[in-house]
Amino acid sequence: MKTQTPFVAHRGSMLAFRAAAVAALLLASACAVPAGGGALREGAFVAPRVEAPQAAAAGSHEEELAMKLQNPVADLISVPFQLNYDGNVGPADGEKTQLNIQPVIPMSLNEDWNVISRTILPIIYQNDIAGESGSQSGLGDTLQSFFFSPKYSETGIIWGVGPIFEIPTGNDELLGDEKWSAGPTFVALQQDGPWTFGALGWWMWSYAGDSDRNNVNRSFVQPFLSYTTPEAVSYTLNSESLYDWELHHWSMPINGVVTKVTRLGDQLVSFGAGLRYWITSPDGGPDGWGVRFVFTLLYPEA
Repeated sequence: MKTQTPFVAHRGSMLAFRAAAVAALLLASACAVPAGGGALREGAFVAPRVEAPQAAAAGSHEEELAMKLQNPVADLISVPFQLNYDGNVGPADGEKTQLNIQPVIPMSLNEDWNVISRTILPIIYQNDIAGESGSQSGLGDTLQSFFFSPKYSETGIIWGVGPIFEIPTGNDELLGDEKWSAGPTFVALQQDGPWTFGALGWWMWSYAGDSDRNNVNRSFVQPFLSYTTPEAVSYTLNSESLYDWELHHWSMPINGVVTKVTRLGDQLVSFGAGLRYWITSPDGGPDGWGVRFVFTLLYPEA
């Protein structure tokens, strides 16, 4: 287990610039036109809608949305709020609570291709994660990815590739890398009946930022498996494995989550909760069990 190099504080002007970059990025995504006018379509792997009584049709629609939520490049606008809590962090047994705001916005390029914008904006509260380091709160670094994905699949294999960027929006020395990073990202999956299985991954390198900070050279892979019932309940198991090539260590939690698609008034939503267990993490990382809560706003007709 290795102790990570202490962080260096941000300059106020750089933070303002970075926050403005993220705000502009989110605004551009929010104003984008959804792929196919928001139609629920993913090519050969989506079953055609069957006319049925109203209650049955509503249930089928919610099941369809639950399946689309398991697909990272589905033609569906969604805004997930993912809350993670981990204890036993670092030598002082600190704790970390992180809310990830993760808007997903598909956009149509032409008759054959979509581009899917996926943003992860973390809001963090942590305490004593680096020994007796006190508490920090605010923004972490933002991840922005764009997946270019075909609208139709003759084989049933759904895939997407594109770039991913890390924007140094962390507003505290212990909340971010202070580096601009970029690299390739990919996703590949298959949906067979109620089952969804596949993997998402990326590899990023830093190309600018504070020269006193460690360079970023990290790879990430997230294999996932889910089962969705006719009642629009999904049982999902995944891992989020991150390898740091500069510090030569793994971070690897296993997550099990149960979610349900339903309505709150006129608003379609998904909500759920689950547990996570850290198989391994670096010195200063979490240990043992954590929890995850998910709440997602869905906009299939946008």
